[in-house]
Amino acid sequence: MTAVPDDELPPPTSQTLHGDRRDGVEHGAIHKPIHTSVQYGFDRVEDLIGVFQGTVRNSFSYARQGTPTSAALEAKISQLEQGIGSICFASGMAALSALFLTLLRAGDHLVASRYVFGNTNSLFGTLGDLGVAVSKVDAGSADKVRAALRPETRMVFVETVANPGTQIPDLEAIGALCRERGLLYVVDNTITSPALFRPKSVGAGLVVNSLTKTIAGHGAALGGAVTDTGEFDWRGYPNIAASYRAMDPRQWGLQQIRKKGLRDMGGTLAPEQAHRISLGAETLSLRVAQTSATALALARFLDAHPAVGRVHYPMLESHPQHALAVRHFKAGSWLLAFELHDSARMPAMLDRLQLAIKATGLGDNRTLVIPVAPTIYWEAGPVVRAEMGIADGLVRVSVGLESADELIADFEQAIA
Repeated sequence: MTAVPDDELPPPTSQTLHGDRRDGVEHGAIHKPIHTSVQYGFDRVEDLIGVFQGTVRNSFSYARQGTPTSAALEAKISQLEQGIGSICFASGMAALSALFLTLLRAGDHLVASRYVFGNTNSLFGTLGDLGVAVSKVDAGSADKVRAALRPETRMVFVETVANPGTQIPDLEAIGALCRERGLLYVVDNTITSPALFRPKSVGAGLVVNSLTKTIAGHGAALGGAVTDTGEFDWRGYPNIAASYRAMDPRQWGLQQIRKKGLRDMGGTLAPEQAHRISLGAETLSLRVAQTSATALALARFLDAHPAVGRVHYPMLESHPQHALAVRHFKAGSWLLAFELHDSARMPAMLDRLQLAIKATGLGDNRTLVIPVAPTIYWEAGPVVRAEMGIADGLVRVSVGLESADELIADFEQAIA
């Protein structure tokens, strides 16, 4: 079983590159313009009423619930994820918060992977405070997910590749379990992106992407998205408000998330940010091919270095979920982590890096490095870090578009 070579990753599709103008753009512009208007007028009051009552779709009334610019990006994300619709938000965490807070109620139960983004783990604490029970399990085993289910379980949540430890859940088996039990399966596709994997293929009902990272790529715009794949039957979900059940059942979930997450909570993506993300998405597959190839080369270099203790990268044969990675993903993406044998040398080694930037953040066109335990996972505490497999000397690397030779040389001199 082998991964798809990086040079065989698909090029940008014509829909991604030309979708804006094919859908009609004013004055023959190639890109959808930035619409900054907050209010939108109507010739007939009946149409204005229809927008509020859900009988008129694809129109705009107030920018908090979306603009033509964000709608164009939503169409692009839906096409990339092969979904039936998407909603964009001001950040990836805004997308996750809207999803959880609009679809879960006090007394509900959520089963989630133990290995998740630090801020997502923090959000689980907020859900607990609001009366939503969260069970965190090793999702590398579908049996452990099954054992955690309760009568009040509504949702199962995993990330395709965990940040920073790169653990991979048993995506397909968990999807089969959720179909068997009628549970909503939510997959965060941020690290892999639809260029490498589509969660719809394993039965995910909703897909989350932090657009800030892989899809935008340039580190110059915050954004997030929730995509409905059409795989989940919302007619059996008890938490949909009566006012939204008059619509097409396929739209129930997205309608509730949009109304509650944008209209009520205000997690709206600004038009300027939507435009920047849309431009970044045009080069998604090209960037992912480059960063995946470079990350694999760097991971192999680190894995062979006598000063390095452990390397975490899915496409290394030594990775515990390597078989899952090559079965599902077209390449390994840009995230890797490693530990030195002598963790006390780690800060000095990072200070000697000249090309890689010491900074937080992920999925940038430039390589970023950060010591994990004393920064982004410091608030979690040592017990949670131990549960998540985060060693005190763990270094996270978000590989950018630099050449592999330059990047390896930088790490070589820094470690030496």
